[in-house]
Amino acid sequence: MTQMLYKTALPMLAASALLIATPVSAKLNADEVKALGTTLTPMGGEREGNKDGSIPPYSGKWLGVPPGVSYSGTGKHQPDPYANEKPLFTITAQNMAQYADRLSEGQKALFKKYPETFRMPVYPTHRDFRYPDKVYANVKENAAQAEIIEGGNGVKGVFGGPAFPIPKTGIELLWNMLSSAKAATEIAIYDQAVVYPDGNIAWGRVDYKIYAGVNDMNLSRKTWDGKSDQFNVLTLLPEREKGSIIVGYGYWDYVNHPRQAWQYNPGTRRVRQLPSFGFDMPQGPGGFRTVDDDRLFNGSPERYDWKIVGKKEVYVPYHAYKINDPKIKYTDMLTKGHVNPDVMRYELHRVWVLEANLKQGVRHQYAKRVFYVDEDTWNAVLVDNHDARGQLWRVGMMNFYYAYDLQGYHAGASLYHDLLSGAYMADRLINEQKSAPRINTGELDASHFTPDAARQKGL
Repeated sequence: MTQMLYKTALPMLAASALLIATPVSAKLNADEVKALGTTLTPMGGEREGNKDGSIPPYSGKWLGVPPGVSYSGTGKHQPDPYANEKPLFTITAQNMAQYADRLSEGQKALFKKYPETFRMPVYPTHRDFRYPDKVYANVKENAAQAEIIEGGNGVKGVFGGPAFPIPKTGIELLWNMLSSAKAATEIAIYDQAVVYPDGNIAWGRVDYKIYAGVNDMNLSRKTWDGKSDQFNVLTLLPEREKGSIIVGYGYWDYVNHPRQAWQYNPGTRRVRQLPSFGFDMPQGPGGFRTVDDDRLFNGSPERYDWKIVGKKEVYVPYHAYKINDPKIKYTDMLTKGHVNPDVMRYELHRVWVLEANLKQGVRHQYAKRVFYVDEDTWNAVLVDNHDARGQLWRVGMMNFYYAYDLQGYHAGASLYHDLLSGAYMADRLINEQKSAPRINTGELDASHFTPDAARQKGL
């Protein structure tokens, strides 16, 4: 019955979403909750494969390090469990038409922009990994009690996993993206590069610390303090910004608890509260991307109207271990126009298509955003961003990989392509760092994310 809900109700959902003026949500009934882990995957995806077999049934047979893989622990680069696989085929500008139904508009635009060099190696699709049982238990509890509040600008009754595993409105799907199961703590040095059409590169580097209590499995719904995320980001490059620190935190109620942030300025050696931190504030080398571009979208949904377009099969970045490989140097990876296609891995997966349209009278440099959200993880893997003229402007890709220390999917290299200028940004790069991200080590607490923490670190 629940499978029929997916296959027959989606067109109606897409149409009815246009008619909904105020975001609402209804708790799932007992039969819908019971479908999680039975007729559906524990995350709410379709358990079966597709008709032609190119998407296999969900197995979830591996938790953590899979058989035959040697992994020495957090902070080490993650070995690729599929390293011996070869591409099934490669999509190019010349054969793109035969695969067009399974490409995003952004991918098609990249083929048009770079017809001689952009290509997509397509590998076998895998659905082998799973999350811990605690996460799945949280998802079931969320399904039974999660609610949209404050006109879509908040949720309650959510902890430790996606809020609405059977989303029925655009705002519920958006909150699944925001509440997808992530690391509780993440400590990393990430390199950033903006590659210009002439091949010149503007470099950035950040010392990145995140604590998300909502994903801390040592806590519970009762002991969690309500903060969705806490951040401490120290800029190491470029030199002119070196030593700048931003700290802060957010809640999943952007009306009553707006995001709070403070910045340490090494020039004045002072900490000041930022009047706002988010939306389309520029970030990264040269201010190339927006604050809310991180993980393709983060922060308050208040500036957009959200609707479900439908569900489809798309070739998306997946199991992206190669792009993090320390054997691959940045000089070989960061080619003109786009990263070297040889470091990419695409698989065919079912994704939800979520459209965000800028509200009347509200400002943001993206007037329309179309997200492609993986059904098995609720992570946004692709986005097409349009400017005020309605022109497709920027195309984003997230390279997720299953992190053995997390026992879940983790955000790897992020790619942001500017179709107008021909430049692109690669973020969250770790290839030439001695350490990979340290995940869920228990090293961070609330004291790391205060104005005093920024002041002490900056002195």
